[in-house]
Amino acid sequence: MAVDGPYAWLRLTVSLLLGTIGTVGFWAFVVVMPPIQLEFGIDRSLASLPYTFNMICFAIGNVVIGRYADRIGVALPVAIAGTALGTGFIASSFTTSIWQFTLLHGLIGLGGSACFGPLLADISHWFERRRGIAVALVASGNYVSGVVWPSVIKLALEDAGWRMTFVGIGLFCILTILPLAMLMRPRPVISQSDEPAPGDGARRTGLKPIDLSPRTLQALLILAGLGCCVAMSMPQVHIVAYCMDLGFDIARGAEMLSLMLAAGIVSRLVSGLLADRIGGLPTLLIGSVLQCLSLLLYIPFNGLASLYMVSFIFGLSQGGIVPSYTIIVREYLPAREAGQRVGVVIMATIIGMALGGWMSGWIYDLTGSYRAAFLNGIAWNLGNMAIAFFILFRAHRSRSLVQTQGAAAS
Repeated sequence: MAVDGPYAWLRLTVSLLLGTIGTVGFWAFVVVMPPIQLEFGIDRSLASLPYTFNMICFAIGNVVIGRYADRIGVALPVAIAGTALGTGFIASSFTTSIWQFTLLHGLIGLGGSACFGPLLADISHWFERRRGIAVALVASGNYVSGVVWPSVIKLALEDAGWRMTFVGIGLFCILTILPLAMLMRPRPVISQSDEPAPGDGARRTGLKPIDLSPRTLQALLILAGLGCCVAMSMPQVHIVAYCMDLGFDIARGAEMLSLMLAAGIVSRLVSGLLADRIGGLPTLLIGSVLQCLSLLLYIPFNGLASLYMVSFIFGLSQGGIVPSYTIIVREYLPAREAGQRVGVVIMATIIGMALGGWMSGWIYDLTGSYRAAFLNGIAWNLGNMAIAFFILFRAHRSRSLVQTQGAAAS
């Protein structure tokens, strides 16, 4: 089946649906955190632990499943993981303590991981001319999930409570993910031009030049992913609780989260188009700078109307950051290792979300306010910006050197 052909677009559509359904674990707990905290009688930092453990297992799953997807394709791993995801939600509805609930959210995270990083790496093999927008579309499944699921869960909570809501989510995941996974059985043909040229150190045929070893570049992308997502987690994880602290109800917070993620979809699509024109590294740096500026806006503006506006601006700013890492991996690192390498970077971003989600709750408990938590996120964001600029500088210097050598040889 041809790259950039009709099946590639069908596969993209299926991947988008899987991402929308399979990443429900990201958003379900964000909406039910206040009822969970009330039912189990715990503080905000302890109530944040299920989300943190979910993200840790999600992170590990991206690496493990990505590695197997490199070897056997994504269909079977996605089918198995989808079953685990649904089982985790159903079992969570029967828990009687926060520790049981936390452990089962690890299963939810592990199951959902197959519907993010492995799908991003997989779709990158099926497109060449439109790789940026293809990766961005699949990555948008996570944000479409964030737009749809909080509103659905909010309505279900009013009628059925969180336990029956979780049972319904689990059954829906199993019944939809399994048949969709079967459509992903064909495997991509990876071009040899994307592999390192034998005996040719830094100059890799089919890849962009950069005077960093694959190991060093991977390490820098890991640190960048960690920093950007510690910052990103503050509004995404705590916006509902933040609204309640300001005197607004859960519905307003859920609406802000949906608005933020709807804007994030736009951001991801625009970033994908931009990456096809200027590359992944400049796109990453642009997104990082805009995210930092939008985080600053949360500090002075805390009225209802202004929070809606700031959440919308935040979504427009940060949506394209995570997909940019996949584009960078495919531009500078071997294609046959894409699943594992993308998985490692995605793991770092998810650990950042988990660490940031817990850290913001801990700072809130310590200070009684989210102001210091926003400042903490901004500090991590500045670190991400510095790393992105450094990698971009090294890539630009390498490209200039190659062009100079080429001109001299001719």
